Amino acid sequence: MGSFGMLARRAVLTETPVMVQMQQLIGGVKDCLSLAQGVVHWQPPKKALDKVKELVWEPSVSRYGADEGLPELREALLKKLSNENNLQKSSVMVTAGANQAFVNTVLTLCDAGDSVVMFAPYYFNAYMSFQMTGVTNILVGPGDPKTLHPDADWLERILRETKPTPKLVTVVNPGNPSGTYIPEPLLKKISDLCTEAGCWLVVDNTYEYFMYDGRKHTCIEGNHIVNLFSFSKAYGMMGWRVGYIAYPSEVEGLASQLLKVQDNIPICASIISQRLALHSLEVGPEWVLDQVKDLVKSRELVKEALSPLGEDAVKGGEGAIYLWAKLPDKFGDDFEVVRWLAQKHKIALIPGSACGCPGHVRIAFGGLVEDDCRRASERLRRGLEELLKDGMV
Repeated sequence: MGSFGMLARRAVLTETPVMVQMQQLIGGVKDCLSLAQGVVHWQPPKKALDKVKELVWEPSVSRYGADEGLPELREALLKKLSNENNLQKSSVMVTAGANQAFVNTVLTLCDAGDSVVMFAPYYFNAYMSFQMTGVTNILVGPGDPKTLHPDADWLERILRETKPTPKLVTVVNPGNPSGTYIPEPLLKKISDLCTEAGCWLVVDNTYEYFMYDGRKHTCIEGNHIVNLFSFSKAYGMMGWRVGYIAYPSEVEGLASQLLKVQDNIPICASIISQRLALHSLEVGPEWVLDQVKDLVKSRELVKEALSPLGEDAVKGGEGAIYLWAKLPDKFGDDFEVVRWLAQKHKIALIPGSACGCPGHVRIAFGGLVEDDCRRASERLRRGLEELLKDGMV
């Protein structure tokens, strides 16, 4: 029993998850192809799956593990961070996916009422994490109109003028939903601004392996920087839920506070999932890169499907698994456009309003094998051509 008024305001006032809305929408449309959810079409490495398939009988898999993660997985992650990411002074906590890593970080670093900084278009789950933890003063900065890169000049002004100083700045690199990559000089500039202001920088590196056209991913390190990572996309482990936090070892008390949060949410990430993560690491990043390189074909198919909108309307595709497109001005209600495309043309996208940018759409090109992506792209192109010619009829 009870009343709606007795529910927590932090939950009631949090945005409804856009993926829940999309799943409800797609569920009512037969044979709808999805370019909406940020997933990949591959499963974890077979060699890694073979190693864990008998582990269900091992007693340790059914017990709690160390809160911060299996020691052998953490050791392997520290080596990976050192060798691949050039993070030499970081400690590791394993979490139930990168979303939980972000929530752990927010709960550890921010108090209700603090101000934080994001850049539009932003990752909707990160925005919701702030709302749900009581961090309601969310300052959303602009991206460069041409590149969608965070506006460092705006950030410098906001950090200087906002009192008290924002507690945290966060970016996703390469970007979700933008599919753009923040070059290392700009990332360092953002870091320097955070250092000068005395605030944290949280960088989500979920798509570290998803770089195209010769670009290379880089990380930066410092006592004010928390880096987040994920196994979900790279190793096709979306349902296994394993991510991790790389946090500065030298910051006194940070580890113990993160541990409090961890123990009160999952206690530990799933043991069998951590085992799969460990064996996937043993297969190595070359396996991931082999999967990622084939996504270029899907990216080009989707780019071509978006061409009716005009070349200047489409951004991203430098990294991650996303393209970002502006709809014509007269179609400002992007959710209605998305609904119409799903119902009329059986193709699903994400409305940009969920990412702080009404009148845009996010298109994910990683979730379908090439043939299905070609079918989806054909539907998308037909839908956009009809939209521009006749409207939503």
